[in-house]
Amino acid sequence: MPVDPSLVGREFPAPAPLTVTPERVRAFAAAVGHPDGAVPPTFPIVLAFDAMQAFLDAERIDLHRIVHGEQRFAYVRPLELGDELTATLTVTGLRQIGGADIIATASELTDVTGAVVCTGKATLVHSAGAGGAA
Repeated sequence: MPVDPSLVGREFPAPAPLTVTPERVRAFAAAVGHPDGAVPPTFPIVLAFDAMQAFLDAERIDLHRIVHGEQRFAYVRPLELGDELTATLTVTGLRQIGGADIIATASELTDVTGAVVCTGKATLVHSAGAGGAA
């Protein structure tokens, strides 16, 4: 079943804030092969994924039916150790092509003051199959 086009514009917050800790940065850096030191530029995906999972859960879309088509990050400032961040995913576009849903999203990461730190944009390709979405 295709994803409902009325989702465009809806927001899905991550369930909890994330604090950028040395342990989280080391674990992420090791997983992606990034040298130790600064926070890797792709680290925001950790929290953006939580917001994406909130979207998938709310809409009953199976993660195994998603192919990650594209990801970009635009920074207002670099992430720093100690940052406490929240993320909200917004569905910014949706189109159906050849039985697949092409879902455009933007995840805005903010710090405790509410200032935007980073925006991640992603394209998700959803293969609906039988009963793939509510």
